[in-house]
Amino acid sequence: MTINLQKDLLCFSHLRWDFVFQRPQHLMTRFAQITNVYFLEEPVFDCPGEPCLQQEEKQPGLFVCVPHLPAGSSDEEATDMIRTILESFFATRDCSNFIFWYYTPMALQFSSTFAPAMTVYDCMDELSGFKFAPARIKHLEQQLLERADLVFTGGASLYEAKKSSHHNIHPFPSSIDKMHFGAARKLLAEPEDQAAIAGIKLGFCGVIDERFDQELVRKIALRRPDWQIVLIGPVVKIDPADLPQAANIHYMGPRSYQLLPSYLSGWDVALIPFLLNDSTRFISPTKTPEYLAAGKPVVSSAIRDVVSPYGEMGLVSIGRNTETFIASIESELAKSADPAWLLAVDEFLSDKSWEHTFSAMVRLMSAIREKKDPVVLASGLKNAS
Repeated sequence: MTINLQKDLLCFSHLRWDFVFQRPQHLMTRFAQITNVYFLEEPVFDCPGEPCLQQEEKQPGLFVCVPHLPAGSSDEEATDMIRTILESFFATRDCSNFIFWYYTPMALQFSSTFAPAMTVYDCMDELSGFKFAPARIKHLEQQLLERADLVFTGGASLYEAKKSSHHNIHPFPSSIDKMHFGAARKLLAEPEDQAAIAGIKLGFCGVIDERFDQELVRKIALRRPDWQIVLIGPVVKIDPADLPQAANIHYMGPRSYQLLPSYLSGWDVALIPFLLNDSTRFISPTKTPEYLAAGKPVVSSAIRDVVSPYGEMGLVSIGRNTETFIASIESELAKSADPAWLLAVDEFLSDKSWEHTFSAMVRLMSAIREKKDPVVLASGLKNAS
């Protein structure tokens, strides 16, 4: 494939680069192979003096940028200071040679005065439904949709909800690094902390926040004390003291993306124990295809983008309450590694990869680039195949 962007990329993110390796990291590491990527995080309020922008090159061509602002700055002051930081950033760079890529509409507050070559909104989640969502986020999203050249959504249900909001919008459900998670299909040596847990292991990896069904996990642990529930990931936006506690519930904390296959390798069943609320109404959990790529049976709450297509195709079992969730786990444990199920999983995942998603996004971006600048040659910055 010939890449035809010829622009650097500035990504506005509400997620920190080193938090959890997910959609933004998968896409931006690939963009960094064809252009320079500047990943702008939300500010840190720890600066004793003048505001500054810290830049760290995470890999060739990929720079994580963190604004450091004075402690105690108001929202309005922070917006003005980040805008000034961006003005300094573009003092030695031509803004018209940049693509602006948004994960959060809130960044429009300090970036709306700039005129990039292209504006892309990768609407990964319905952020307005999340806990502590800013009051202005829906208003700013509307402004972002009006100025965006191209919009992507993180799943089918989110696309259905927003498809009438933009003329050039495309669904891109979160994908997988099949080789990375496929390693879990081999009997890998479990990390010591998990190896010390004896018995049937039910696992979850991801952010533990307001989407996490604490009561469901509490009831599963209580009713089946012979099952060991392994929970991997950071706890955010909820009080850790409120989380269910039991001898068979194990909070492992965050683990690196590189180590995840070795943890998954030791699980008997993978879980997606999510509540059905505003924060999960439009989500398309990345962990669904990752669990499947690892060859693990999956039991999930009735999240719409999991029910369709995964549940409808028989690739994932759906638990609609505590009783059916436990029954689904029991059924998956009884099936063990069903060759026919695994064959169906691999057939479904055959065209699912971050490389495929990235290439499809770039083709759409290149089409816009060529319309805006018909004299652009097809050679682009670099070639990728």
